[in-house]
Amino acid sequence: MPDNFQRLWTPHRMAYIKGSGSGGGCPFCEIPKMSDDEGLVVSRGETVYTVLNLYPYNSGHLMVVPYRHVADYGELDEAEYVELAEFTRLALAALRKASGAQGFNVGMNLGLVAGAGIAAHLHQHVVPRWGGDTNFMPVVGHTNVLPQLLRDTRRMIADCWPGD
Repeated sequence: MPDNFQRLWTPHRMAYIKGSGSGGGCPFCEIPKMSDDEGLVVSRGETVYTVLNLYPYNSGHLMVVPYRHVADYGELDEAEYVELAEFTRLALAALRKASGAQGFNVGMNLGLVAGAGIAAHLHQHVVPRWGGDTNFMPVVGHTNVLPQLLRDTRRMIADCWPGD
């Protein structure tokens, strides 16, 4: 029975949905073991790293992630929350320089009920925004249109990372 919807099939997302993209383990624990290019890592610190989101809400969508596997902000030690804040500040600066972002959405979804896709490992989202950056595709088509390959975006932001 036709339902008048057109569908864009994205079978690569099934690994994300099933949580099997990293062999069943936590992807945020696996990413630091990869090369920067393979893991889409933008910058590495002592206690946190910054990574490009594999399923971005917008071009340049970064996440700041502690290396240690913790689920809640209150579980971070002092060094981790200080560096998480510093890397968030550096991510904002790098995205402004690399892409001319006019604004940002910054935040955490703590817990499954709050919308966390990977609730067991805390991560802070840094999403660049521009005037008019939304259109009918996400709203009507439930599809994001990204103008650049993720590895190219990672390289561009990493090249603009302050202090590197």
